[in-house]
Amino acid sequence: MKNVLITGGAGYKGTLLAQACLERGCKVTVLDNFMYGFGPLLSFSSNPRCAVVKQDIRNLKREHVAGHDVIFHLAGISGYPACEANPHSAQTINVESTRALVNMLDANQILVYASTTSIYGQSGQRQDETAHPTPVSLYGMTKYEAERICMARPNAVALRFATLFGPSLRMRCDLLVNDFVHKAVTERCLVLFDEHSVRTFLHVRDAIAAYLMILDDPEKFVGQVLNVGSEDMNFSKLQIAEHTKQAVPYVEIVHSSLDDMDRRDFIIDFSRIAKLGFRRTVGLDEGIRELVRLYQWYRPYIPYQTI
Repeated sequence: MKNVLITGGAGYKGTLLAQACLERGCKVTVLDNFMYGFGPLLSFSSNPRCAVVKQDIRNLKREHVAGHDVIFHLAGISGYPACEANPHSAQTINVESTRALVNMLDANQILVYASTTSIYGQSGQRQDETAHPTPVSLYGMTKYEAERICMARPNAVALRFATLFGPSLRMRCDLLVNDFVHKAVTERCLVLFDEHSVRTFLHVRDAIAAYLMILDDPEKFVGQVLNVGSEDMNFSKLQIAEHTKQAVPYVEIVHSSLDDMDRRDFIIDFSRIAKLGFRRTVGLDEGIRELVRLYQWYRPYIPYQTI
């Protein structure tokens, strides 16, 4: 039985990862400050193999990480708006807390870091893992700095995830596809900025599948930085809007000449992780249909709010 620690385990990805690890028979510790409440964990919190630690990642202690075989480090301030609104916290949480975590680990513990393709910025070019990252936002900068800290130690893996979408136990409406579908269902209007800029997307369940690949065979992945996504999931914002309109025909698409403050423009090469066996299972249209059902069931849907 593997002993797993998930920092940020009550978040968008963390809740689904915790659930999946428990289903694999692991002993799971969820460490989170629970700023969005305990609700997302209620479905499996009574599992005797699930432990919950209410702790801010900035106050992490060695006792929290000791004894775990695999540490999935997901805790952090995520996304451009949140980092710009809290620049000091973005630095202390995303970077300095990661540095403290790394210094607490034993060499034989496996560290899996949740990085992001946002670090590729707006190159407009095809990017693989050998490209020099050029992040343009504080979010991207702090995530890349933390990635470098993690990869300076042995037994580490960094997963540079595409922009995620799809339902989760702790829902996020700010992710681009989730946001577009939410606005289409509840406001019947999408306003596009920099509509031809291209970025890459991945369903959250496929992100969990990537984590499980490492859980099952860590020796195959340690020491590597991997883009996580699929070659057929590179879309412009206009294409996302058009796919959304197919599922929500009554939505109006409004074209704006204003700039997007979080402009990203790149095409990602995912051949490295594909050679290791990763395949996405959920396409864009299927994920949009899931979101439409979610938002229509609870219209207007309000995710867990900050306490």
